[in-house]
Amino acid sequence: MIHLTHDFKIVDATAGAVTTNGGVTSDVVSCKNAIKAWIVLQFTQAVGHATVVSVRQATDVAAGTNAAGPTCNIWANEATATTDTLVKQTSGATYTLTADVKKKQVIIEVDPAAFTAGYDCLYFTVSDSSQATNFVAGQFFLETRYPQATPPAAITD
Repeated sequence: MIHLTHDFKIVDATAGAVTTNGGVTSDVVSCKNAIKAWIVLQFTQAVGHATVVSVRQATDVAAGTNAAGPTCNIWANEATATTDTLVKQTSGATYTLTADVKKKQVIIEVDPAAFTAGYDCLYFTVSDSSQATNFVAGQFFLETRYPQATPPAAITD
């Protein structure tokens, strides 16, 4: 039986909903104790924009040495107000939202085993929408190697 809070480390990736005006760089999490990681994003596009989400990998949580992320499975719901269906997208390290005015959900499944050698940390960037009324909120869900009531920290190396 799976228990969300016992089997997964849940970490905020953004400080709540943040504007994509100027772009967004998420917090960085360590995947040393993760079997798999998911980036879960909620977008509110008040002005249509082809916003790009890019998966990134780093050698530590400071992200001083970083690189493009590995190819990942991606699902999207580009109209959450009218449907709850996630649609599998082409796998990749980036995903581009449709340029329309809707609420959206994007889920990116990351396999830490696919990271470049020496890289064990994960984050993402969101391109500059140049729209102060477009927002994103994100979280990381890290499936832990050793489930426990209090999984180890993921925001430190």
